[in-house]
Amino acid sequence: MHEQSIVESILSLALENAGKAQANRILKINLVVGELSGVVDEAAEFYFNFLSRNTIAAEAQLSFTHIPMQLRCRSCNTVFTPEKMELNCPNCKAQQIEIIAGRELYIESLEVD
Repeated sequence: MHEQSIVESILSLALENAGKAQANRILKINLVVGELSGVVDEAAEFYFNFLSRNTIAAEAQLSFTHIPMQLRCRSCNTVFTPEKMELNCPNCKAQQIEIIAGRELYIESLEVD
């Protein structure tokens, strides 16, 4: 259900920026979505279709670029993408890690008319 509030924010930002550009229609909203953001494409599209009715984004398409989770080991600085949620460093086996990618959620660009 958190997709609804996220989509409300995305739509609001898209409409605001389209207004600044004096656009007549929003054709496409290009989103960057990290693996850890918890956003499900289908749910976001469902809410977007509902919420964008009667706006200049009513026929817009959502496009998703997915960013996988990436971690960095604080012990040896190895950067890795964990497999099967194995969070130990594959190089030194330490458990001191930090998330460096995968939490993203933003509008990369808008295509307007």
